[in-house]
Amino acid sequence: MSPRADAAAGAGGRRQRTEQSEQTRTLMLAAAERLFAEHGVQAVSNRQIGEAAGQGNNAAVAYHFGTKTDLVRAIIRRHSVRTEQIRRRLLVAHSGSGDLRDWVACVVLPITEHLTALGHPSWYARFSAQLITEPGLLEVAAEEFQDATGLLAVMDGLQRCLPDLPEDVREERIHMAHTLLVHFCAQRERDPSPAWDAVAAGLIDAMVGLFIAPVT
Repeated sequence: MSPRADAAAGAGGRRQRTEQSEQTRTLMLAAAERLFAEHGVQAVSNRQIGEAAGQGNNAAVAYHFGTKTDLVRAIIRRHSVRTEQIRRRLLVAHSGSGDLRDWVACVVLPITEHLTALGHPSWYARFSAQLITEPGLLEVAAEEFQDATGLLAVMDGLQRCLPDLPEDVREERIHMAHTLLVHFCAQRERDPSPAWDAVAAGLIDAMVGLFIAPVT
């Protein structure tokens, strides 16, 4: 075989190994997301993830991702790219708005539209619910989203619509709204045919009501 043919064969082999590695990573991400959503992040071992992904090697997860925290980060990133794209599209439509409902929609729709695109079954909402109930995981998620410029812009727009709320009340209600969004979507994700458009409409109504409720 000529040197050129050797080089071509070597490149082809490397390409095939890279594709196989990416396929393995994708399978493990999907398996981990499902198992974390069903059982909780701390209750699931790397061995269980590897087995669910069809990997006989118990070290496969550590080889491809590192620690369990690194795996959680990878799952977050798997979804954050798409939700940020939706959020940026909504920002273009509502950037000059002073209507609270528009900004609440910018919070809700990136999640529900992404869940619609994922089809059924999906595990993203239930995985997200695990993140916000475990302080250590919530910190990991916050680190992943700290540079999400679309999300930061949405939160700025939302807060500009709430000038009459005391700062501590505003922060508390934003936390309430986020909890409602995540856990209600997690609940609806269990349905055989979740109607995400209807879920979004109901959430937007409820969250607007939460923000404009009187302070006692």
